[in-house]
Amino acid sequence: MASTLTADVIQDDIAMSLARVMAAANKRARESGVDALQSLITITQSSRDGGLVWRISYGPKDYIHRRGGDLIIDIEPADLSIKQVLWGQ
Repeated sequence: MASTLTADVIQDDIAMSLARVMAAANKRARESGVDALQSLITITQSSRDGGLVWRISYGPKDYIHRRGGDLIIDIEPADLSIKQVLWGQ
């Protein structure tokens, strides 16, 4: 379902920052062989080296019958640099 972003959404700094971070994380996930549409995606925010980092985790949708294998990507929102990429065990 396509929708046009309204002015209040575009002016929301957190929403736009997270949209850019998600696009960067999805690109890295594709390059790593992970299909975002087939993943359960979780997003957390944490402090790192005095700054803010978004952590995007791509896990299996059927997590009850599967163990490990999550792709975890930490991204600095200011410049969209990838700070860390981890594979869960």
